[in-house]
Amino acid sequence: MIRGAVFFDVDGTLTPTSSGQHLADLVGNAKEIADIQAGYAAGALSSDEACVLEARGWASRTPAEAQAFLESMPLVDGIAETVSWCRAHSLVPVLSTLAWDFVGTYLCGRFGFERACGPRLRVVDGRFSGEVAEQFDEQAKRDFAIRMATELGVELRHCAAIGDGRSDVPLFGVVGCAIAFNATPEARAAAIETVDGPDLHAVAPVLSAWLDSVAVPAYRQRTRR
Repeated sequence: MIRGAVFFDVDGTLTPTSSGQHLADLVGNAKEIADIQAGYAAGALSSDEACVLEARGWASRTPAEAQAFLESMPLVDGIAETVSWCRAHSLVPVLSTLAWDFVGTYLCGRFGFERACGPRLRVVDGRFSGEVAEQFDEQAKRDFAIRMATELGVELRHCAAIGDGRSDVPLFGVVGCAIAFNATPEARAAAIETVDGPDLHAVAPVLSAWLDSVAVPAYRQRTRR
């Protein structure tokens, strides 16, 4: 039985800075990535445009290298504890993010998130080509959460989202509980609660109060096919 789902952003939420910036520091194009991400944050670049530009820095790198780089990625405290709290309260923890798909896959394996989304790099002959194989923007991020809720058999009003920036705003608008964590003014304005600090587990009391206030029921979890 489950009561709902909690959708977690990655960049700026589970990571103090973006996963893309950490990876760029190791790949060697940190200045270029910082400029691209600043352009996206300012609204000068769309998510798709930023993806195309960031993908170029991965040309000739391998998926194995990308996975190795993630081992040193800085993360906020309390991720494992928050995932455990969600599971203990019959909430399914899911990553809804614009980080590259291999970042989400890594975090799912490390912490036990149910699933992740994200843009995908093209691989040719075992190496990244420097091109985007699948785009993923803030609307796709919201739509992924909608599909996940449907698959789980829960109503969106019985789901929560935790994020920090522009890409979280569409998702905040469709869930029952939107929490801005160490967030930008834009995300704070779209959220119903705000939490700041170095430990993700600080969102647990907010989620607990939300569960109590709306008397979220238990759903029978659907069997995967």
